[in-house]
Amino acid sequence: MLKSLFVYGVLGVLLIPATCEQITVCVEDDEDLRVDCLVEPKANKINSYEFSWSSGSKETLINTNVSGSSAENQFKAKSSVEELSPHGYRMTLKGFEDKLPHNTTYMCKISGQVASVSIEKDHLVECSAVSVFLQSSCSWIVCLLLFFYQTHS
Repeated sequence: MLKSLFVYGVLGVLLIPATCEQITVCVEDDEDLRVDCLVEPKANKINSYEFSWSSGSKETLINTNVSGSSAENQFKAKSSVEELSPHGYRMTLKGFEDKLPHNTTYMCKISGQVASVSIEKDHLVECSAVSVFLQSSCSWIVCLLLFFYQTHS
């Protein structure tokens, strides 16, 4: 009884502040780069998005639907964006491998809200469910699994 109470207490403390990353970056089977931006837009705003990356002090705009902004010419025909349900956007970049800086910060901006993540080129993961799960830092899911293990053992 005391052991279970302790486990519930620890899990409760860990679950309350838990959040997943708002941006994930991975490489698809066909070697395309995929950036998922799960920022929830503010209510009553027109949804706008910008996807970019930076290396050092140079930021490069890859794709956008913001009026007055324009993506770099090298990416216009190679990138596409689709809306995700229930919120967010997915940007896919074809043939990126020769353009990718070694240490890159990927950024997305949805309706003015910014999310970013820094990833070294050698540490890009494949777009499998397991690798994206591990990349997204959803520690609360791990805690939930431990909870179920504890209650059924």
